[in-house]
Formats: sequence, structure tokens, C-alpha cells
Amino acid sequence: MKTFELLEKHYSISQEQIDFYCKNRYIKLKNVLDFDTIQYFNKVISKKVGEMNKDETPLEQRSTYGKAFLQLFNLWTQDASIKKLIFSERIAKIASDLMQVDGVRLYHDQALFKEAGGGITPWHADQHYWPLETDKTITAWIPLQETPLEMGPLEFSAGSHRLLNGRDLSISDESESLIQKRLKVTDFKHIIEPFDVGEVSFHSGWVFHRAGANSTNDMRKVMTIIYMDKNMKLVKPSNTGQQNDWETWCPGVKVGEIINSPLNPKLY
Repeated sequence: MKTFELLEKHYSISQEQIDFYCKNRYIKLKNVLDFDTIQYFNKVISKKVGEMNKDETPLEQRSTYGKAFLQLFNLWTQDASIKKLIFSERIAKIASDLMQVDGVRLYHDQALFKEAGGGITPWHADQHYWPLETDKTITAWIPLQETPLEMGPLEFSAGSHRLLNGRDLSISDESESLIQKRLKVTDFKHIIEPFDVGEVSFHSGWVFHRAGANSTNDMRKVMTIIYMDKNMKLVKPSNTGQQNDWETWCPGVKVGEIINSPLNPKLY
């Protein structure tokens, strides 16, 4: 199938792009996927999210986190077609090239669907939740449609991986308020831009990011793939979120071991 063929074709990354990522710890790349591929996975992933989502709580009755998005995990274990996207060598090689490592493993995937009228995703750093030894982590954020500012695309604080304050905060009203205040007194540039169809962003585990509300009448559909260095080791969890991640996404792995469980295959 033509859609699946593209997923294995390598995407050329320049040294300039690698340098940009190393400095800012985020990058947006155009034409990673084409229109037909995005259309195909929009339908397949939307169907699976509809089947897996069990939360029927009205939007207005949810917490800030709950209003931010519908969040479903490890869809690759539920659907063979979605597995083709998650296991894409094209995307995994980009992740490996940007991090300048010899290969990557899957940490896990997430569908992040921000409903019409859905709220903000507060400022946070992903790796707060991850019991991982190094910062060699990266998330591919793949919109399944054109994503204008009104739909709530991902926003970045460029270079903010160097900021230690705020790393201990979970996604919440508190993280939005406190991190925003800290970022305002720094020189980190706030990047807020729309995404074209096929455009994919990559960001590191410690760079601070957020997303605006979805003020449109349409669902903002995004699939994410979280990668880590293929030699990543598990560290002792420092919070309840990391403990949960150890048990959920790294089953059977012991502290100090390379994370090579059945849920963490090498992808490149």
C-alpha cells in the first residue's frame, strides 16, 4: 500500500536542522507525511479513539487536565494499521538523527484529541513523568489535519530545557501559572505557529511546552510517538507519575537495566 511505503522512506535531515534542534530542543519539519497518509490515519486513529474512549464526563465538569484533551495510549497494540505508523522507520530515523544517537526505542504512543471547545494544555515538561536516566528522549507530535492557531497547536519555549525550575510540576493550573511566570523573565523565545498538513514537530522531554484552547467546532486530532535512546536505562522513580510509568510502560524492567520490555521495541 502506497501509504505504508512512505513510512519506510528516509527523510533527509540537514546538519543545520540538527544544530537548531540541539539549541532549542524542538523543531518543526514540513512534509514528513503526505496528504493521503494523513487522511488515512485520521480515519483509522479516529475510529480507534472512539472505540477506546470511555470518558463520558461532560467537558464543563472535567478538571483542567481533562478539558485539555482525550488521551489514549499505546494504540499500536490495538490496531495493525496504526502500528505501521508508530513503527515507521521514517519517523524513528528523524528522532534518532535529531538526538544524535545510534538508534531509538519506543517509550509509548498517545492519541491527544482536543475536543471542540476544549481547554488549554498547561505549560509542562514531559519528562517529569518519565523514570529515565538521560535526556535522550523526543516526542513526534503528528497533527492529523491542518491545525490553525484557533485549534490549539503545540507551543514551545525554545531552549527552555535549560530551565530547572518547574520540572517538578505536573500538568495543572499551577504549572500553567508558575511556569508562565518563570518563562516571562527569561530570554527563551515563545513559538506559537500553525501546522500544515504533513508537518510534524519534535521536542525533547525537558523543553517546556503548552497548547492553546480549541475554539473551533472541530476536533483537533493529534497522534504522538515518544522515543528514547535505544540504550536508555530505568532509574528509581522520584514521583508517583514516574512510578506509574514504570509499571505501565516498562513492565518487568529493573532499575539500572536497559528498558527492553516487549512494550519498548527498537524502532530504528
